Order: sequence, then C-alpha cells, then structure tokens
Amino acid sequence: MGEKPVAEIPEKAVLIAVHFPGQLLREVEDYLDELAFLAETAGCVPVKRYIQKVEKINPRTFIGKGKLEEIKAYIRQEDVDLVIFDEELGPAQIRNLDNFLGCRILDRTDLILDIFARRARTAQSRTQVELAQYQHLLPRLTGMWTHLERQRGGIGLRGPGEREIETDRRIVRERITRLKKELTRINQRMIIQRKNRVKLVRVALIGYTNVGKSTLMNVLSKSHVKEENKLFATLDTTVRQVVIHNLKFLLSDTVGFIRKLPHHLVESFKSTLDEVRESDLLLHVVDISHPAFEDQISVVNQTLDELGATHKPQILVFNKTDLYRHVPREADDLTPPVKENLTLRDLETTWMAQTDVPVVFISATEKWNLEKLRDLIYREAVKIHRQRYPYDDFLY
Repeated sequence: MGEKPVAEIPEKAVLIAVHFPGQLLREVEDYLDELAFLAETAGCVPVKRYIQKVEKINPRTFIGKGKLEEIKAYIRQEDVDLVIFDEELGPAQIRNLDNFLGCRILDRTDLILDIFARRARTAQSRTQVELAQYQHLLPRLTGMWTHLERQRGGIGLRGPGEREIETDRRIVRERITRLKKELTRINQRMIIQRKNRVKLVRVALIGYTNVGKSTLMNVLSKSHVKEENKLFATLDTTVRQVVIHNLKFLLSDTVGFIRKLPHHLVESFKSTLDEVRESDLLLHVVDISHPAFEDQISVVNQTLDELGATHKPQILVFNKTDLYRHVPREADDLTPPVKENLTLRDLETTWMAQTDVPVVFISATEKWNLEKLRDLIYREAVKIHRQRYPYDDFLY
C-alpha cells in the first residue's frame, strides 16, 4: 500500500481593521466577521483580530507603530503565516509592513482575488480572474521585485496560472491586452447564446454572497447547482429552464455581490453581470438572519446602480427565515422595538414588506412559503410576457 498523502497544514492569519471616528464599533466587528469568513473560504485559519482606532490612515504603514509592535510580537510568538488587512493597501505600505513584520501581507483585494482564482471553472471566469489579477499586479511592480518565483500555492500566491512569470511592465501589459482580446471573443459567443434564448422571459437571482441563491436555484429549477456555506460558491452563471403553471422562463444564478468588491473584478466580470443587465426580472435574495442584512441590501442596490439595472422589475426575497433569531421583549418593556426583538410576523409589517416591489419571506432549505414566491414570479413574468408578446395566446 502506498503512503497516505500528508494533509496540508492551514496557514494561520491575523486580521486587522481600523475604526474611524464616528463609526460604530459593531460595524467594524461585522466587517471583521466577513473578513474572517473570506479567510476561511480561502483555506486559512484566523487566529487573532486587531482593531485600531485611527483619525487617518498612516501613509507608510496603514496603522500606527505601537499597534504594529504588538502585532509583531504576537506573530513571532504564535508563528503566524500571514497578516490580512480589511482595506486595500498601497504597494509601499505592503513593502513597509512586510519589512517590519517579517510576515506575508495581504489586503482584502488579494484575498478576494485568491478565492476567485480557486473558484473559477469555465474559460470565461478563468480569463476574467486572470485579467483582474494582472491588473491588480501591474501598479505593484515598481520597487517590489524584478520577477516572481514559481508560485508556492499559499493564499495570495495563486498567481495567474501558477507558473513562473516575469513581472516586467511591458510583459504584463501585453498579457493584459491578450486576455482582454480573449475575453472579448468569449463574450461575443455568450452574447450569441443569450440572443438565441431571447423569446423566453429571463429571471436572474441576485444578492449578496452566501445568501442562499444557489439553494433557491436548485429548489425552483429542480437542478443540482453546487451549494456551499462559503463566500463566492458561484462564479459562473448557471441558467436553467423553469416552468411555473403554464409559463416557461429562464432562471439564472449569478455571482454574489460583496462590499468593497475589487474594481478590477467588477470590470473583468461585467460580461458575466450582463446576465443581470439583460434579465427581465430580478429576484433580490436577502439573508434575513444576517445581523447586517440592511447593509447588504444597500451594497446590492449600489452595484445594480453601477450596472444600470435599478429600473428592472424586482422581487425582494427574504431568505433563511428558519435561521432568523429575535429576542422577545418583556411585557413591561416600554423602550421602542428594534429589529432584534421583532418576530417575523412583525417584520412583515415593517418597511421591508412595504417597499415599491413585491416582497416574500421564505426558507429555501426548509421550503417554507415557496408557493407564494412561485406565484409572485409567475405574476411578474406574465406581465413581462404580455408586454413583449401581446398576441401570444399561450395563457388563454
């Protein structure tokens, strides 16, 4: 019998965030929770968190020297592999931090790019991620190194193609140009595919990452799209034909949004997000059990605005109601009610159920209230179909 492969030891990471004046500490802690989830998705183990109150960012080292001394001591004591910042760092800041801490430095963008590199499966998504990596790398070349060694496979080191590449600016620019041309060719094929299915109403699942879009996709389409409790489980758009009552339509599962999504990724993935732009109806899925779900709604709406898709018909789908937790109020409590002590029935009478778009509260995993969702989708899709094909008598 052959020897068993040695299990890869996860890298240990320290997470760092800054607390600006006027910012709620709870908000910073929520951001660190998300950064920890990103780190775990990338395959490392967050072992320590640091939050520093700052008036403004230190242009040389991002945070102050006193806090850096404290972090340096911890790194040496616990043999930490990398330090991850929740903001984007400049090339000089990365170099100075690397020299001071003697540890690999990543920022939020590095981490997200690494996860996308792991998750990309199709030629389109792989090309998009590689393009974003090179665009992120280009301004960091000066003064950092003259070439990259062969990639070792650690987090943040899964460079484009995991091969030895010269980081000469000219070579990188040429590679970016070639990738853009290749992406244009791929996108043209995708446009033709989308045109071929133009007659059917197109419905897109959108939302913050890890809100349950893929689970809902599987339930509605009776398919088997990959589901994981990790961020960015879905990178490549999946399209399925669905029938509700007597109406056929196309349902697509799209990449999840996230706050501070790196600009290069947004640019590279615009073609994938064309599925959102060209859809007739958006199902905006929200994880109602998440403590910052209102902020997540804002991030999605802001991204839709950037895509020019805010005018599209929408259904707001509050998912994961089975995980929703509230703290019951005491009978003699005279303080105003807050989100944490409202029941789901209470929530259905708040602003969430009284927006300009249809709203439904469901659990995709437990299949709660899905008939109401199906009825809403059918009602909105029929409106669109009738506007497009007023003489089609399929409904009558």
